[in-house]
Amino acid sequence: MLNKIKVTPLAAESFGVRSMSTLVETPDVTLLLDAGISLAPYRFSLLPHPKEFETIVRLRSRIAQAADKAQIVTISHYHFDHHTPSYEDWLVNWTQEGETARQIYQNKTVLAKNSKEKINASQRQRAWMFQKTAGKFAKQVESADGKTFSFGETSVQFSEGVPHGPEESMLGWVIMTTVKSGDESFMHAPDVQGPMANHTAEIIRAENPDVLMIGGPPFYLGGFKVDEMQLRKGLANLVSIAETVPVTILEHHVLRDAEWRGRAQPLFTAAEQTGHQVVTAAEFAGEENQFLESKRKQLYAEYPPSKDFLKWTRESESRISHIKPPI
Repeated sequence: MLNKIKVTPLAAESFGVRSMSTLVETPDVTLLLDAGISLAPYRFSLLPHPKEFETIVRLRSRIAQAADKAQIVTISHYHFDHHTPSYEDWLVNWTQEGETARQIYQNKTVLAKNSKEKINASQRQRAWMFQKTAGKFAKQVESADGKTFSFGETSVQFSEGVPHGPEESMLGWVIMTTVKSGDESFMHAPDVQGPMANHTAEIIRAENPDVLMIGGPPFYLGGFKVDEMQLRKGLANLVSIAETVPVTILEHHVLRDAEWRGRAQPLFTAAEQTGHQVVTAAEFAGEENQFLESKRKQLYAEYPPSKDFLKWTRESESRISHIKPPI
């Protein structure tokens, strides 16, 4: 499907972590999209299982190695599974103060979500902190919303800020990235949650990429944090997109529900009827799916952690993120 553009998923829910980090290479430029990775601090009232920590350690290294190859690093928004902070945290982000972020952003051109327009209060604060810390390692940090950047015969186009889920989402806005080389295109649409917003769906359909990586509806939050009507709307928009896009890489929030494939069945049916593909990032990369977060309770039952690990889980909330878990 793609010859001039090489797309390499680095970390994602189908790899066992929260992320949509992706390396994109063309003959002209190498881009690292959304170089962040996280674990859910609590799921089923349980801290991450040792297998989840083992996975984030391995994928953190994969992202750092990819950063060595990239000239450009993007930030679609300022959630920590989409950019790397500079503080120490061994529970959620697996970051060493200063050093982890430096490995990613040093001497890079960072094309990032505008920190002053279409941004909510919490992300504005995180953007300010990034600019004061990790951003200082970068060659330059530039707002990318609605802009197109050219590198030889490659264009990198950013959307306007679109909602992080439904219109008027309390979670703010994100920017989507489209990489074009010759007559090929790859689009990265993180955290649009379907998309739930009709205008976001219109932008994606108008772009008509050959390959699309998209964050699907958060089924696991249905009924208490997200209205079921919005989930149905997100799935309906996703179905319409898969009917026009040859390859859809479905990722992120949607895969945190153990029953995601059944709930997304209309999507697979629509893609099959049009001769298109819907795959996870792991499947796209030729790897097996590892849905660790949705299986956390099962992991604790099947692979009981060591006594030392269980002792670590009993540390105070203020201390636990500053102590590496014994894995």
